[in-house]
Amino acid sequence: MEKAKVYFTNFRTAANLSLTEKLRRLIRKAGMAEMPLEGKFTAIKIHFGEPGNLAFLRPNYARVVVDELKRMGSRPFLTDCNTLYPGLRRNALDHIDAAYENGFSPLQTGCHVIIADGLLGTDFVSVPVEGVYCDHALIGRAAVDAEAIISLTHFKCHEVTGIGGALKNLGMGLGSTAGKREMHCDGKPTVSEDDCIGCGMCLKQCGSDAITLVRTPLGRKAVIDHEKCSGCGRCVGACYKQGAIGGADGGTELLCCKISEYAKAVVQGKPHFHISLVMDVSPFCDCHDENDAPILPDIGMFASFDPVALDTACAEALLKTEPLPGSALAEKTNRTGDHFHDMHPITDWRLGVKHAERIGLGTTQYELIEM
Repeated sequence: MEKAKVYFTNFRTAANLSLTEKLRRLIRKAGMAEMPLEGKFTAIKIHFGEPGNLAFLRPNYARVVVDELKRMGSRPFLTDCNTLYPGLRRNALDHIDAAYENGFSPLQTGCHVIIADGLLGTDFVSVPVEGVYCDHALIGRAAVDAEAIISLTHFKCHEVTGIGGALKNLGMGLGSTAGKREMHCDGKPTVSEDDCIGCGMCLKQCGSDAITLVRTPLGRKAVIDHEKCSGCGRCVGACYKQGAIGGADGGTELLCCKISEYAKAVVQGKPHFHISLVMDVSPFCDCHDENDAPILPDIGMFASFDPVALDTACAEALLKTEPLPGSALAEKTNRTGDHFHDMHPITDWRLGVKHAERIGLGTTQYELIEM
């Protein structure tokens, strides 16, 4: 396969050249302005951030994309699907409130917010997809109805997939609540009784009422009921300092592969374009209602028509850097240089991009064009 073009600009600015203007120039240079989007409903997939988290992308960046799409004659809207776990994004009303609280209102961004899978996550379409593990993907209806897809991603670390990039933003993000359960169903986390201190943090993060604290000869310990567990992995993130909860064997690999297949289902047959900002590289997803200090330095803005090449380029740019002093990653001992695996040892970020390449979504081979 021919190398994909990935366009890049750093975060340095000068007089009369703001970061928002740099983003505008980047997406034009990368070709978004040439897309045939006049009159088309265009979904901009973005993570609005769980209230309390401050690592999510500022709405100013979304406004640049919206304004550019409107200039092209498109009809853009910001979108995401509901979540499986506790928080303000589990139903559409609270989800929209959360988006507005974090600045993603029509006044700020210039377009509406539509929660793609409806009020309770039940409004989805079963989309046929040629995958290895999925033959259908349960995608939020508004994303299916959209005539074009733009992803605007905060590239970061992730406790289950290693990286949170364009593939995860599209696949897990636009999978309906039922789709999220299908993606997670192969891997259920387990608790190490020897390591568990019974603090109950995992219980607070569980959206499936699957965790209880029980008395054992070793003291109070967490127990996960796998019949109730959705496999979302929130408990793994809650326990990262203690390290008592890990993923099931093979579960994270299957999850990464299914996310790639869902991402393929989202974009197949439609014009699509992808933007990732590598900044505030937090150790966890923006789904958390808190964010730890960045673990790696800000790199810049990337854009491409190929989400696989985009994720690969972002990850490889970060692998060339050193952990930030005082961060959770810097505190890790015996680091291997694979920052994402070092931060979350159950993960391998390459699984998702390699599988996406295997199923024809894109290529891991790219030409980096710096502006």
